[in-house]
Amino acid sequence: MTETVTETETETETETETETETETEARTEAEARTETEARTAKRTRTAKRTKATDRPPLLTRARALPPWSLLAAGVLLGGLAGGGYGLARTPQYTATSYVVAVPAEGSDPAAALGFAQAYGRVATQLAVLGDAQVWAGVPVATLRDGVRTATSPDAPMVSVSATADRPGRAVDMADAVARALTRHAGTAADATHVTLRQLARATAPTAPSTASPALTGLVGASAGGLLGGLALLVRPRRDAPAAEPAAPVPAPAPAADVRTPL
Repeated sequence: MTETVTETETETETETETETETETEARTEAEARTETEARTAKRTRTAKRTKATDRPPLLTRARALPPWSLLAAGVLLGGLAGGGYGLARTPQYTATSYVVAVPAEGSDPAAALGFAQAYGRVATQLAVLGDAQVWAGVPVATLRDGVRTATSPDAPMVSVSATADRPGRAVDMADAVARALTRHAGTAADATHVTLRQLARATAPTAPSTASPALTGLVGASAGGLLGGLALLVRPRRDAPAAEPAAPVPAPAPAADVRTPL
């Protein structure tokens, strides 16, 4: 009976040892799997961090540029924009015709100056432009947008300037408004004792009155440089380098006891 008990205990111990070994192996495999997963996750994070480092954000790149790059970029972009606008815009031509106010015989010459000022304001009204559109061959709206008048404080003269996309059209518009204005003043000559006469007909302009592409490019470059300078003033400053930590100072050593026994 003692032998039977001993054999049972031995089998129990063997089974216990087998279970222990199995648990140890399972634990070892779980630990190895966990370690492998941790290494994989670490490599993934490292790869993502490396990609992010290789491709810095736009703001970081902008801060890395030298300060004068903002000024140069503003001048370049402004010059290109101004020159492109000057090339794309249709050239405009301006022609000017002159009429003079002549007082009637026996009337006050000073009255002619006052009526010249008044007719200068009337020249762009619908009553005059309605007649001028027949001779100019353009709508009233075109005359209203393209015709300007000016008067002199010293002479009874009215200048009629017309702006159009072709020199010939500008001449026709200026002469047509001047002709309509003299005709309109002639209908009231008996009451005003002042008549308008055409002093000089308009001549065809040889060059456009609008700015050239070179000039618009120069203006654009100046404006771009101004904006670049303002951006240079308000841009954030670069972060100052962090100060290196000071070296630790060793603590003073305790004084040695040099007393000797008596």
